[in-house]
Order: sequence, then C-alpha cells, then structure tokens
Amino acid sequence: MLIELYDEAELLIGRQPTAAAASRGRTSAFPQATTAAEFPAAVHDALALDGLLTTEEKEVRRRVRAFAESEIAPIITEYWERADFPFELVPKMRSLNIGGGTIKGNGCAGLSITGAAMATLELARVDASCATFYLVHTFLAMLTIELMGSEEQKRSLLPGMASKELAGCWALTEPSNGSDASALTCSATKVSGGWRLDGQKRWIGNGTWADVVVVFARSSVDNQVNAFVVRKGAPGFTATKIDNKIALRCVQNADMLFERCFVPDSARLPGVASFSDTNKVLAISRIMVSWLPVGMAMGAYDMAARYLRERHQFGAPLASFQLMQEKLARMLGNVQAMFLMAWRLTKLAEAGAMSHEQASLVKAWNTLRGREVVALAREVLGGNGVQADFHVAKQFCDMEAIYTYEGTYEVNVLVAGRGATGISAIKPASKANQRAKQQVQA
Repeated sequence: MLIELYDEAELLIGRQPTAAAASRGRTSAFPQATTAAEFPAAVHDALALDGLLTTEEKEVRRRVRAFAESEIAPIITEYWERADFPFELVPKMRSLNIGGGTIKGNGCAGLSITGAAMATLELARVDASCATFYLVHTFLAMLTIELMGSEEQKRSLLPGMASKELAGCWALTEPSNGSDASALTCSATKVSGGWRLDGQKRWIGNGTWADVVVVFARSSVDNQVNAFVVRKGAPGFTATKIDNKIALRCVQNADMLFERCFVPDSARLPGVASFSDTNKVLAISRIMVSWLPVGMAMGAYDMAARYLRERHQFGAPLASFQLMQEKLARMLGNVQAMFLMAWRLTKLAEAGAMSHEQASLVKAWNTLRGREVVALAREVLGGNGVQADFHVAKQFCDMEAIYTYEGTYEVNVLVAGRGATGISAIKPASKANQRAKQQVQA
C-alpha cells in the first residue's frame, strides 16, 4: 500500500485562509501581483450556470473547490516543476467523499454523473494533473472493474480504491497503437491456471505507482481483446516513468513491459469479451474529459481577471485597457459555452440518450476552445504568463495533453463527422465508403 491512510475530515473543507496563507501569493521579487499559491476567487460564472446544479452537486463542488484551493494550489507548482506527483494529497482526498465517482456500493460515493463532473471540474480548475489522477483512477480503472469485473473482484478491489488505499491505472495504449487502439498487440496466452501476458503499453497515467493495473490484451483463445488485473510488483511486469514531458508533468505516465507475466484465471475481468466493451467505460470517462478543459479554462480566466486588476502599467490597472477587456470577454464567453456543452452532454448521459458521436463532438470542441482560453490568459499576463507560479503557463502546457488524450482532437472530430454524415473517414476509404461518398455527391 502506497500511503498510510489518515483522515483530516472537515478540517480540509471550507476553512478560511490564514494571514500567512493570504500573503503566500506575494514575492519580494514581484510584489505587484499575486501568484497562484493564493488561488484567485471564482469569478467565471457570468451566466449563473451554478443554478443548473442540484443542492447535492453544488455541495460536491464547494467541498472540492475548498480542498483544491487550500491544499493543492499552495504546493503544486513546485511539484510540476520537478515532474513529481504530490502523493501526500492522495489520502487527504478521502475526506471529500468523491471516491469511486458514480459507482454505488463497495465504499464508493455513488455520485450523479453531474456531481462527479463537478469534482473533476474543480480539481482541474487548480491543477489538471490532480484531476487526471482522479479521472484515471476512478473513471477508467475503478469503473472497468465495476462494470465488467466479477463480484469477487469488486469486493476485493473497489473499497480500497475508493478510499485511495489502492491506486489504479488503465493500460490500453501501446507504442505501436495510439489512436488505432483496437489493433493492440499485447497478448494473453492461456496457460494452466491462468494467462501469460506479453507486450508493451505506453502513456499509462498513474502507471509508475499504481497498485492495480487494468491491462487489455489479445486472447490466444479467440483473438479477442480481454482485460486483466495485474498487481504492482508482479513478476514479469515493469513500469518506467516517461520523462521530459511539457504537459501534465505531475502525472506519472509509464512505459510498461510485460514479459511472461503470469496472472491467475481470477484476474481476468469476465465482462470484457472484445474491444467494443471498452466503450462502456469510455462513454463515462469521455464525459469527464470534456469537463477537464472547462475547469482549466475557469482557472485560467480567474487568474487573468485578478492579474489584470492588480497589475498596473502607464498609471492604470491593465483591466482598464480596451484590448485587455476584449481578450477577457472572449475568454469568459468561451467558458460559458464550454460549460453548457459539457452540461448538456452529461444530462444526455444521465437520461441514457448520449451517443459516442455526441461525446466526441463535445470533447473535441471543448478542448479546442480551452486551448484558446489558456492562450489568451497567457497573453494578458505578459512575461508572467510564461512562469508557472502564475498558473496560466502551467494550464497552457497541460491543455496540450488534454487536447490529445482520450482520443486526439482529429479522431474525435472524425467520430463527430461520422455522426453528421453517416460516413466514416477515420480509416482509408473502403470501396463501400467510396460508393457512399459518390452517392452523397450525386
């Protein structure tokens, strides 16, 4: 077990900043504006969108916001610079009661999809790496076990994962197969009493330290994709940190190698019989990924708005200049639209009416608009916009990873395009597709 659990309960929730905390965002080298160590007030809700939430969802948002601002914001820049993960925060998250997200039972919070989205949103507003940890652990690793694991697997794994005693990751992507994930080559050979895994995985978030690794591999029995639980330290399994990233630097992404790694029959997830079963998990995780850029854009806007009020040039605050106000208004409009896109997608999912094409449309559009917001925030902060201490530089870099993971922008817009036209353009055109295109053109 990675970290001994302890519970700080309500001490972490909603506490008021101390005098020391109020001054920690100022430096002697640049006292003219406050750094993200003292996180800015939330001023991004121009259309009172908080009114769309239930009382319970607002309470989740309040708890996570208070935690992120008081516990994550003061320390995260140093971890981001060192490309380390703030492991000491993991057990503290227990008091937030968001473990397991939407999963019910086995110690999980049983949140609505919107409630879980608010937790993701507020973590991302302060730090995308912490939000990504929560997303991978909860909506990929845990959700796969919940939806496709046996009752024994759920009972033995989910309670410890919900309490953060066990950390999880999700190993699908391979060096040779990124966007073309269904062509994965990691193999699962049936042997006496279990399976032998051989192959490589890449870009696995939480991969260097996860206790529970959900691995997808192609079965020797029927050539279909199956899923297996591999525990940390299993013989034949190694995970190596991917260094030199410019985005999500706190996330410990791993290259994974499986060499004759044996797992017992009890480690196979019985609900995964083909690659298409991954869509059951990705349907929910893609919703959460659609909320990530919303939170990041909110944080970037909040930081830019405070900076423009504090920073003076030519005898006046930067907020008084027309060019700055135009950029700020453009950012603010994007934030409202991004929230509404993600909110509508979430409501469709809660009603059981969401399609993969809709999810891809929102993920692609929100990350594209999120890119614009963080770029504008970087502009209005001038030179301080390239220093991680003032938040927007970190969000600017991290947004590049969000734009790409859980389906690149290009793949997601092509899925959305397939929904709009009925024609798939993801792979080289088949003769059937060529005939369909000719009919459309005619």
